[in-house]
Amino acid sequence: MEEVLIEKVSCGNGGFWGEITLNRPEKKNAINGPLGVGLSEAFDEVSADQSVQAVLLKGAEGAFCSGLDLNDFNATPPPSWLTDFQKIWRQAHRAMYNCPIPIVVALERYAINGGAALALAADYVVAGEQSFLQVGEVKIGMAAPYNMAWMSLRHPESVIAEVALIGDKLGSEDMMRLNLVNRIASDREVVQFARALCETIGGYPEGATRKLKNSLRASRVDADEWFDLFAPVVGREVRPSSMK
Repeated sequence: MEEVLIEKVSCGNGGFWGEITLNRPEKKNAINGPLGVGLSEAFDEVSADQSVQAVLLKGAEGAFCSGLDLNDFNATPPPSWLTDFQKIWRQAHRAMYNCPIPIVVALERYAINGGAALALAADYVVAGEQSFLQVGEVKIGMAAPYNMAWMSLRHPESVIAEVALIGDKLGSEDMMRLNLVNRIASDREVVQFARALCETIGGYPEGATRKLKNSLRASRVDADEWFDLFAPVVGREVRPSSMK
């Protein structure tokens, strides 16, 4: 089974949008090395296709992402990708940072720790009424470099403090209050609403969203330069033992 699926969807009027699916439903779409590789390759592919105007990121079978796959990270013998995981995961976030089209996330059920970073990387988030987001690394004495990096791009320090320094689960109302999500939908309609949004955006004149997003991020530094600001603590995440 491929850990990440990608589909190019026609809007019916000549436009297109992309759909990327985290495809490890038996593991609650938890993160491992192959998923990180698939994620970066999928975002690179939609970014390179000039006819694609938006991209939807979702999880398979009704859940977004439960965080790191602790069983895989702590397997004996260690998986072959383990020593390269930090490079793999940086590459995935770099691909999202450099994505020239709007990223829409369908947040179903949960986005936890490493999964929360994927949701926080989006330009637009649709969350289910019963869903939650949690940046809970602080509770086990670990840093949250990619969560901190993405929140620092989009949110004031007061919001980051409430999300990352307390580390509690944030339900849909709290996510909306903190502007972590853009729209709350019924749990059964999260993906449907996100797809409808992507279809609308995909029908815009070709190149329109790329021009606008390019202007939105004109003041951004290089991806690696930005993530390197948070890099001194990244090494602690190489082989987690108690974190999702």
